Amino acid sequence: MHTPSLLTRLARAAAIASLAAAPLLAAAQAAYPTRAIKIIVPAPPGGAIDTIARVVGDKLAAALGQAVVVDNRPGASNNLGTDVLAKAPPDGYTIGIVGGSHNINKYLFKNLGWDPEKSFEPIVYTHEVPLVFAMYPQIPAKTLPEFIAWMKAHPDQAKIATSGRGSAQEMAAEMFRMASGTQMLLVPYKGSSAAHPDLLAGRTALYIDTISAIQAQVKGGNVRAIAVSTRKRTAALPDVPTAEEQGLKGYDANTNGGFLAPAGTPKAIVARLNTEINAALKLPEVRAKLEAAGIEIQGGTPQEYAALIKSDLAKWGKVVKEAGIQPE
Repeated sequence: MHTPSLLTRLARAAAIASLAAAPLLAAAQAAYPTRAIKIIVPAPPGGAIDTIARVVGDKLAAALGQAVVVDNRPGASNNLGTDVLAKAPPDGYTIGIVGGSHNINKYLFKNLGWDPEKSFEPIVYTHEVPLVFAMYPQIPAKTLPEFIAWMKAHPDQAKIATSGRGSAQEMAAEMFRMASGTQMLLVPYKGSSAAHPDLLAGRTALYIDTISAIQAQVKGGNVRAIAVSTRKRTAALPDVPTAEEQGLKGYDANTNGGFLAPAGTPKAIVARLNTEINAALKLPEVRAKLEAAGIEIQGGTPQEYAALIKSDLAKWGKVVKEAGIQPE
């Protein structure tokens, strides 16, 4: 009688164990969740993605019957927290929310340790935050074309504030510099709160900032909003025309993002999270809180969010290349 080899017997044992484990795994996924869920936010408290994580997280906890904890992991242009998320167990108990830098940093840093597509499972596209061209109000310009003309006439004063390397504000400014044909100087700051004082004092001429961060200054008359960065006007500032309306054809920049899970997270868990987060985004009280912060709510399927990430990667890769930005 032929006796199976040791390797054959081990392979059969492994196959039997796998078959036996399959129902247990399916049952575990069906029972999900059985403990607290952590949302990693790779940014400080108070910003758009932190706000979404907290507002949606409360509703998610109620829907799933488990605590949802927000874990802020800022640092390294949002790369620190994103790296933690990429390396978390793919079991649905650690998820994260990312912003615009997620699709930009691939081109700005040589050794990320994670890939914006391969390292994650998209859950749902949650938001878009339009950017506002906020100008120092003493400059004699009321429209974007007038501001461009002023910059060309005053190149020594054509200083544009940005929120530092890898930020959506920096990329929007680079796109503006190329589209307008100006030689403006980009001045980096560590976020909106650091950039505002110099803009209000006229030490910089313009800051392309998120609506959530700059709308109080606009409504207070401390800065003049001369354009928004997206293809459509925003409900938060309906009277402010888009950059494209004012002659910058094809100009479209924003900070957007959504929820991700580590690569390998079971599709059934991703689908459950997608369903519950979409439901939360439709609640009137959630919409009211987020829209008041200048956040435009999105939603949709994991596949739609994956397609958006791919599209944004192509767009920002082109901007980085044409601007001649070298990765660190």
